[in-house]
Amino acid sequence: MKVSQIKIGTCLPGPKAESWALPMVQAGFETLSVNFHMSYDDVAIEEQGPRMKALAEASNVQITTLGYYCNAIQFEEHQHNLERAIDAAALYGAKNVSTFAGAYENKPVDESFTKFGQVFRELAKRAEDKGVKLCIENCPMGGTWQRATCNIGFNPRAWERMFNEVPSEALGLEWEPAHQLIQLIDPIAQLRKWVKKVYHLHGKDATVDHAAVAEYGVLCDTDWYAPERTPGFGDTNWRDIFTILHLNGYTGDVCVEGYHDPVYREDWEYTAQKHALQYLKWCRGGDFTANPW
Repeated sequence: MKVSQIKIGTCLPGPKAESWALPMVQAGFETLSVNFHMSYDDVAIEEQGPRMKALAEASNVQITTLGYYCNAIQFEEHQHNLERAIDAAALYGAKNVSTFAGAYENKPVDESFTKFGQVFRELAKRAEDKGVKLCIENCPMGGTWQRATCNIGFNPRAWERMFNEVPSEALGLEWEPAHQLIQLIDPIAQLRKWVKKVYHLHGKDATVDHAAVAEYGVLCDTDWYAPERTPGFGDTNWRDIFTILHLNGYTGDVCVEGYHDPVYREDWEYTAQKHALQYLKWCRGGDFTANPW
């Protein structure tokens, strides 16, 4: 049996991916994810893909995930662009395409499941044909169950209905603990239950101010009581996460999603990401070392 450690990567903004990739590889990141939000910002992914794949191969790393986070339920253009991402994933060398589940903006989550099924059954079949996994990120994007924004896939009650609508093995989750902590969900217990549907992980955490929740509740502002943190500064026990992943045969990576920490950001971003890399490597048990006997 081949044994290896779960690799630690980082997320690159798509328009800056080609210039940011090398410094991240030089920092020690083992994989890369290239992410676009709502549009490709004039990047021709069909042309960027082969360049990024060549860069990754020359640096002995892998691009595991191409992200196009969009609202394919509400906007047909987004659906077509997501189809482009599925088709272009192999050009990057990626086996995952990450996205949002979409939503009818400002409508209850319940109103979106029928359209979700119509759209994502087609997308999942396309992913199956291309040999890639389609991964729904678990981010609320500021929405609630009664007033969604662009992603209904932020809560396990939604996942149950989503995967009933689209029973394809090509459709799963891009999961991270931060988005669940903001909902006051125990991420470790949740991962134990849902790990078989987790195809990709974002390395992002959060810190819940329980004293503030006890005094003010959670409705006075959005997410103010649980700021998102770079791994190493948040509440989650990442050693438990790696244990759960290993016990369930997870073979993917964990990609640090920076750019959110309220302290270690802007001029401190590279510092924070390098810290997260070393912290997550420690939590996974370091580098795999074969027995000497």
